[in-house]
Amino acid sequence: EEKSQEMSTNLKYLSLGILVFQTTSLVLTMRYSRTLKEEGPRYLSSTAVVIAELLKILACVLLVYKDSKCNLRTLNRVLHDEILNKPMETLKLAIPSGIYTLQNNLLYVALSNLDAATYQVTYQLKILTTALFSVSMLSKKLGVYQWLSLVILMTGVAFVQWPSDSQATAAAGSQFVGLVAVLVACFSSGFAGVYFEKILKETKQSVWIRNIQLGFFGSIFGLMGVYIYDGEQLSKNGFFQGYNKLTWVVVVLQALGGLVIAAVIKYADNILKGFATSLSIILSTLISYFWLQDFVPT
Repeated sequence: EEKSQEMSTNLKYLSLGILVFQTTSLVLTMRYSRTLKEEGPRYLSSTAVVIAELLKILACVLLVYKDSKCNLRTLNRVLHDEILNKPMETLKLAIPSGIYTLQNNLLYVALSNLDAATYQVTYQLKILTTALFSVSMLSKKLGVYQWLSLVILMTGVAFVQWPSDSQATAAAGSQFVGLVAVLVACFSSGFAGVYFEKILKETKQSVWIRNIQLGFFGSIFGLMGVYIYDGEQLSKNGFFQGYNKLTWVVVVLQALGGLVIAAVIKYADNILKGFATSLSIILSTLISYFWLQDFVPT
C-alpha cells in the first residue's frame, strides 16, 4: 500500500519535472532556432508541426503496444476497435485537434517576434482562458482564492506588456504580431484543453488512444497548412529544407510536450501542471537573460 502510494507520488513529481524541463527547453530552442542566422532557407515551421504530430502518434502506438503486453495482434485489435469502429468518437477529436494545430503554428509566429521571457509570461493567460472555459463548459466551481490568483496573474501579464522607452525601437520582428499570435493561442488553448478534458472524462478510452486520434487529425490539418502557407517554398526546396540538428531537437521536444502533458493530467492534475509551467517561466527568464542575452529584465 505504502509502496504504491510512494510510486504514484514519484510518478507525479517525475512527470512534473519532465514537464518543466520540456517547456523550458522547447521555448528556448524554438526561439534560438527561429532567430539563428544561417546560410540557405530557414526551416518551415509548418512542416515542423507535422513531423511533431507524426512522432507523437508513433510514440503513442508504442505505448499502446506496451499496454497490450507487446502483442502485435492485441495492438492491432485495440487500434481497430477503438479508432476505426468508433468513427463518431474519433471524429469528436477533430475539433480540439484542428485548434491545437492552429495553436502550434501560432507559437512559431509568436516566438519569431517576441523574446522567450515575454512570450512565456503572456502565454500564461491560457490559465485564465482555461479557467473560464472550465467554468462555462465543465461547470466547475472556482473558489475566491482561485479567482483572486487569476486576477493577479492577469495583472502580472499586463505589467510585462507595459511598453518601456527602449522598446519603442522594437527588436527583430514585430511585437504586435507576436502578441496577437499569443493571445489567439491562449484562447484556442483554453478551449481545446477543456474540450479534450471533457472527452477524456466522458469516455473510458486510454489517454494514448486519444492522443493517436488527436495526432491523426493534427497531421492532416498540419499538412493542409503546409500546402496553403508554404506550398511555393515546398516545391522549390523540399519538405525538410533548412532542417538541422537543432530543428530536430525542437520537433522532438514539441512531440514530447503532448505526451508529457497527457502523463501529467494522468498522474498529477491541471493545477500542478500550472505550477510546473510557472517554474519553467522563471527558468526561461534566467536563461534568456544570462545565456541567450535577448532579454533584459526592467
